[in-house]
Amino acid sequence: MLVAAAVCPCPPLLVPEVAAGAAPELDAARAACSDALSVLAAARPGRLVVVGPVDGSGCEAYPEGGRGSFKGFGVDLGVRLGPAAAPDTARPLPYSLAVAAWLLERVGWSDAPVEALGVGEQLPPEQCVRTGRDVAARDERVALLVMGDASACRTLKAPGYLDERAAPFDAEAARALGAVDLPALTALDAALAGELKVSGRAPWQVLAGAAEGTDLDGSLLYEDAPYGVGYLVATWS
Repeated sequence: MLVAAAVCPCPPLLVPEVAAGAAPELDAARAACSDALSVLAAARPGRLVVVGPVDGSGCEAYPEGGRGSFKGFGVDLGVRLGPAAAPDTARPLPYSLAVAAWLLERVGWSDAPVEALGVGEQLPPEQCVRTGRDVAARDERVALLVMGDASACRTLKAPGYLDERAAPFDAEAARALGAVDLPALTALDAALAGELKVSGRAPWQVLAGAAEGTDLDGSLLYEDAPYGVGYLVATWS
């Protein structure tokens, strides 16, 4: 059963070593993520499941101790998902989950075993919801760390250029996350999300499925669009 959730953005720029001289620009986002993780710890979960976007239309599981790296961004920095060791054959963490691992290392997470699930950005909403139900059933007390960005089309210099539909989409996603509005999250348009380069749509809909039958309260801790990309931080508890 889901007892708590934290929603965080997943740009590698959250990692100061990657952002380099621009690191202070995301200090507020990092602080909000740390606050969100404290809500997860306070819920005393029996298991933490990290959910993040990956390419494709399927799901990929990653064990505790899985390793990731930011070498692709010119930074020799490795991270590990939780304190346990993973088999040498474990796949490297994709960037969304590597950022999550960095966030957990940053706060010294040791409150519950950790595992991760990469969710394809093209996974249909109904499958996302079913996946969330399955995740919530893995333990009597499950917490989710849900990684994903809103649109990448908020300004002319954004990765996806300016799209007038981006700001309304992000505003509705932010409202739904802050209000724990499961029907609204489930109804987010997958095709439009793809056009707006929203990486968080599928993970948010997994969260909606996991939260079915619960009575959680939500709080939106951070909402901004630095670099023309929507970043949201929210907590459910």
